[in-house]
Amino acid sequence: MQLTKFHSLNPIRKKPSASDRFDQAAGSGLLWGAVAFILWATEVRSARRAGLRGLLSAAIAWVIATISARYVEDDYRAPATAAAFATGVALESRAAGAPSALLAAATLRRRTPADAYGAALGAGIGLGLSRLWPIPPDEGPEAPKVYLPSHAAASPEGEGLFIAVNSASGNGNGDPSEELKDALPLAKIETIEIVEGDELRKALDRGSEHANVLGVSGGDGSINTAAQVALDHEKALAIFPSGTFNHLAGDLGIERAEETVAAIKQGQAIGMDVATIDNHVFVNTASFGAYVELVDMREKLEKRLGKWPAVLIALVRVLKKSKPVRVEIEGREMRIWMAFIGNCRYSPRGFAPSWRKRLDDDQIDFRYVVGSAPWARLRLVLAVLTGRLADCKVYKQSVVKELRIRSLEGPLRLARDGETFQSSSDEIIIRKLPDRLAVYCPHEGIA
Repeated sequence: MQLTKFHSLNPIRKKPSASDRFDQAAGSGLLWGAVAFILWATEVRSARRAGLRGLLSAAIAWVIATISARYVEDDYRAPATAAAFATGVALESRAAGAPSALLAAATLRRRTPADAYGAALGAGIGLGLSRLWPIPPDEGPEAPKVYLPSHAAASPEGEGLFIAVNSASGNGNGDPSEELKDALPLAKIETIEIVEGDELRKALDRGSEHANVLGVSGGDGSINTAAQVALDHEKALAIFPSGTFNHLAGDLGIERAEETVAAIKQGQAIGMDVATIDNHVFVNTASFGAYVELVDMREKLEKRLGKWPAVLIALVRVLKKSKPVRVEIEGREMRIWMAFIGNCRYSPRGFAPSWRKRLDDDQIDFRYVVGSAPWARLRLVLAVLTGRLADCKVYKQSVVKELRIRSLEGPLRLARDGETFQSSSDEIIIRKLPDRLAVYCPHEGIA
């Protein structure tokens, strides 16, 4: 018997062109993830925010476009994610927005109806996200501009300046000690290893004995400690942001250590309000309720999982299990699920306060979510998503000079500037200190 041979015929596959690979990277989101990574690596706060906003906008656009692709013939994920990313980036940073827009335009080169529809969808998502996550103003906050007198200032070479570098703080850019020594050769710089938790405070106390100005390199927690010591010893403060979060530095328009160095050389500073909660200083925010539980749980998980995985897991657990706190405020009993307390009035209104227009308004911003109302958390989320938080019955907001809180469940866990602690008693007082803190800051960043 003669066997007939059959040969399988494989079609010749065309090798993807560079433009095809570009479209695939744009449509999958890999391109925008890479751009966001580059923006994060710049260490510039506005560029980092731009990358995060662009990436979140692109992710939402990709999900919507992917779902829509099941019902329509055209796949417009590439133009939708491109336009969403470019819009998000441009809203935060004009400098980063221009090259992002050029990359996005490259995905629209075919000029098909699908490209136009995808671009419109992406741009709409980028703009719509700004309603939930508002854009901060370009100009800096208002605060009294001060030129420090010679006896209270550091010299242009850093003489009279003591800088404590918190080795535990980090944004992934290494120890800044050598950079600071080059810029301020006469400053005394000490790297602090945090073991028991009070090493930074002790080092700053020692440094204040011979220094005119106290400096700190670290995040918000480190700056909080340095502010307390500077107030105790009546010293000016210089901050060199190097932590994961640098909210005060961002409010002051300080992106890098070089800007603080320039302010020191010119003797430029501002006078800002400082508040206390249960006699603990805070320069940004304080809180009680679910947020404190989140921080405590994140710190327990962080050593095993790393910071951001720990934050996500802690957030899920807190949202699921957190219970309202029973307190009495101004003689009125209530159950509060989460409270935000700001040093000065924050903007925008709602439960995503992001910036301050003034740092010397002598006010305390108090916002909270009522936990006794049915479905309080769900109602809050829906109000945020629909932009109707001002009308939501579970959300309250006020501005006060002083706040007195009495816990009906014993001493409370409190937080200030991202650090948690136990209240000293059931009675908790939040107020402003009478004296302002002098902080080195370039005057061109202050309104």
